[in-house]
Amino acid sequence: MEDAKEEYLKYRILKSDEALEDARLLAENGRWNACINRLYYSCYYLISALLYKYKFSAHTHNGIKTKFFLEFVKTEKIDKDSGKLFSSLFDWRQESDYADFVDFDKDVVYPLINKVYALNESLKFLIQE
Repeated sequence: MEDAKEEYLKYRILKSDEALEDARLLAENGRWNACINRLYYSCYYLISALLYKYKFSAHTHNGIKTKFFLEFVKTEKIDKDSGKLFSSLFDWRQESDYADFVDFDKDVVYPLINKVYALNESLKFLIQE
C-alpha cells in the first residue's frame, strides 16, 4: 500500500510541474486567463497531495482550500502570504473560468509565476519530508 501512496504523490508532483510549465508557455503567449488557471492547478495538485499524505479528507476545491488553511497555514507550516496567494489563485481561477468580461493582464499575472514556484517548493518539501 505504501508504494501506491508514493506513486500517487509522485504523480501529483509531476502534474504540478507540468501545470507550472504550461503557465510559463501561456505567459509567453499572452494568454493571461489560461495562465491563472494553470498556476492555480499547479498549487492545487500539490496541496491535494499534501492533504492525502497526512490523511486529511476534502472532496471539493473549496474543501481542499479550507483544510489547507486549517492544517498548514493556520499552524504556520506554510506562511500566511503563501496562503493568501493560493486563496487569490482560487478566486481568480473561478473568475477567469466562469465570469464574463474578466481579462487578466501581464502586470497582474506575470509576477505570480515566481511566487507560485516558491510556494510549490515549500509544498514539495512538506510532501517529501
